[in-house]
Amino acid sequence: MLFYNRGSTTNEIKPAELRQGLYQALDQLGSKRKVLLIPPDFTRFHSQAGILTRMAWDYYGDAVKDILPALGTHVPMTGQELDMMFSGVPHKLFREHNWRNDVITLGEVPVEFVRKVSGNLVDFSWPAQVNKILVEGNYDLILSLGQVVPHEVIGMANYNKNIFVGTGGREGINKSHFLGAAFGMERIMGRADNPVRKVLNYASEHFASHLPIVYAHTVVTRAEDGSMKVKGLFIGDNADCFNLAAELSLKVNFELLDKPLQKVVVYLDPSEFKSTWLGNKSIYRTRMALAKDAELIILAPGLKEFGEDREIDRLIRKYGYRTTPEIMDQVKLNPELQQNLSAAAHLIHGSAENRFSVTYCPGKLSKEEIESVNFSFGDLQTYSQKYDPHKLKDGFNEVNGEEVFYISNPALGLWAWDQRFKD
Repeated sequence: MLFYNRGSTTNEIKPAELRQGLYQALDQLGSKRKVLLIPPDFTRFHSQAGILTRMAWDYYGDAVKDILPALGTHVPMTGQELDMMFSGVPHKLFREHNWRNDVITLGEVPVEFVRKVSGNLVDFSWPAQVNKILVEGNYDLILSLGQVVPHEVIGMANYNKNIFVGTGGREGINKSHFLGAAFGMERIMGRADNPVRKVLNYASEHFASHLPIVYAHTVVTRAEDGSMKVKGLFIGDNADCFNLAAELSLKVNFELLDKPLQKVVVYLDPSEFKSTWLGNKSIYRTRMALAKDAELIILAPGLKEFGEDREIDRLIRKYGYRTTPEIMDQVKLNPELQQNLSAAAHLIHGSAENRFSVTYCPGKLSKEEIESVNFSFGDLQTYSQKYDPHKLKDGFNEVNGEEVFYISNPALGLWAWDQRFKD
């Protein structure tokens, strides 16, 4: 059922209207005695889900017993991050998701189904795993909040991804990421209907229908002045709210270009991007726009590690970002990659596939570290002076007679040459 539906390319939903829309939807649900909120973590700060979480806490008061940020494999949020994203919400309400130990399996998507939707590219079943408090907490409302935006693993972020990946377990996360990588990220990004989503939808229908989950989705874009504008709010308990949000997101978060780009400069906000695990959105989201032999320059002042998880960081350092065939071969040969398929998928996602070059300009990693994982190294100060993020505007710029395409936050969109994006 759809409880609230508002959004368009010309629309802007102000904070007061956001509250009004959320409360209008919650009024239809009736009173609740025990509520679990599942917002994204700090890596989705711009989603406006932090504001929605605060509003939901204001609405339900003491009935909100727990807040479980959908960390997936990310590091837990710090107190400072909680205050920035969920201003005024008591820290005691927040629970940390442990993707290795705090999960239960609701059911298993059959191998035959996964094999069919993948086009015989993978041959495994998929466990529908969630944090155990979703089941054991006896909640009468689980409110999942977040932003719908193009995504490299599942085409369009959110909906049941927030549940099965954001609060999911090691095996489920590993296999979903690998399924997306094997199918091909350029066949998935920007598409709401794809093999990974089909698997999660199967799990929702067959194993999670008893859970009282309601989804609140925002669609957000960056205005010319750099501020975040909410273009849509869609709230419901089935896929309708997601599909409407995805349709709008494609219109406001996806830029189709009439020519491939030769040089792209991406800036990674140091408060948001500290690892290539997240920072490689610079590669994911631009790859369909890049010309052959193009150069992608990534200004990353906060970059201090490859993987946020210690074991994944080790695997990235060991194997590096290689082409898809090379990583697929390494998966066949190495049990440690077979046990960490999300890391293998990430290595595929971060590869330029020998088609374009990637120059990383890190604030806290050495030249040797960057080059060891098969990226080119750029001095941050030198490149920041030449391509000053304070002077560049999003889109096309001219720098010393050179055409440069600038992106101030890769997490907010998807870019593609129209000849490469066919559907």
